[in-house]
Amino acid sequence: MPIDLSHEPRVEELARRTARFVREVVVPEEERYGGVAAVGGEELRGRLQAAAKQAGLFAPHVAPEYGGHGLDMRGRAAVFEEAGWSLFGPLALNIAAPDEGNMHLLEAVATHPQREHYLRPLAQGEVRSCFAMTEPAPGAGSDPAALSTRATKVAGGWRIDGRKWFITGADGAAFAICMARTSGEPGDRGGATMFLVDVDNPGMKIIRHIDTLDESLFGGHCEMVFDDCVVSDDAVLGEVDKGYDYAQVRLGPARMTHCMRWLGIARRAQEIALARASERELFGSRLGDLGMVQGMIADSEIDIAAARALTLQACWELDHGRSAAQSTAIAKAFTAEAVWRVVDRALQVCGSLGVSGDVLLGRFLREVRPFRIYDGPTETHRWAIARRALRGSRAHGNVT
Repeated sequence: MPIDLSHEPRVEELARRTARFVREVVVPEEERYGGVAAVGGEELRGRLQAAAKQAGLFAPHVAPEYGGHGLDMRGRAAVFEEAGWSLFGPLALNIAAPDEGNMHLLEAVATHPQREHYLRPLAQGEVRSCFAMTEPAPGAGSDPAALSTRATKVAGGWRIDGRKWFITGADGAAFAICMARTSGEPGDRGGATMFLVDVDNPGMKIIRHIDTLDESLFGGHCEMVFDDCVVSDDAVLGEVDKGYDYAQVRLGPARMTHCMRWLGIARRAQEIALARASERELFGSRLGDLGMVQGMIADSEIDIAAARALTLQACWELDHGRSAAQSTAIAKAFTAEAVWRVVDRALQVCGSLGVSGDVLLGRFLREVRPFRIYDGPTETHRWAIARRALRGSRAHGNVT
């Protein structure tokens, strides 16, 4: 089957309107708060999201019945990249992590009552959410099979006990999707279940905000404790012991939407570098006339184009029902590294301006660096990519 990476006219129009909205409405707010949305708080989030709704751009990824545009993964790539031009763009359109990934998961797995209770208000921006999977060592991290949080069957429901950390968006979230072990032991490849836990459950508590390099994600990165956290049977998301299967429903697309959003920031950094190279004069010529600077600019153009192509190919596979495990891993590993390179080069081209607060390149650099760790470190993805390639080679008889 030929791969078609083109966009429908309606997607192209939505992307154009998103680009204009982000530049005219969102970027001034980003500059006002230095790229840290928490400084503006819920008032900022509400103001940006109201403006996005008025512009007809809100929640482009969810089905029309929940107020969105129902874009497939390729369509999201075009729109999310334009939203990602600003650190606040995804928040404004309600496509920021972890809410965007949780909406995708709920739409695919939740029962109708669960969708009405959790997905609808989330999609409309009335509430926020978090995804509680990562645990302190030796618990689940790069290896999800190390999951140690335990859910024990009790009368009419389940009791969850365990500790989670680096739970993005937990502060202020209305509910958590918690991954807990319902069978087996840490290290087993199965036996996980997802649970919907409301914020008013006395057994779920936020212990602290973790001080991190990045600060743009709303609600921070938190450490949480589930202690005698009792939920009903209706809180089970999907089937018992199928949590790892559902995690793949969420994580593959979520990795790609991260790539889309950070590509927007890479393009923004490149534009700042291009403007500086065009206007700055030294040693008798424009900065952009110097060969070393031209090389950096060219390398960044290549990185952006390659990352976009890899992301679109993975999205095409996801849209056609393929597992896309290899293509999403390749796209994520490459894009995370490429975006860092582009922002770093832009800062270098801008020199002292780049490290100053007069442009946001320093903030961008802090924000994109953790992407090489979040949703699987680059090294983990490379290990998985090589393992799949070797399996394929052996299956075709190319290794003796």
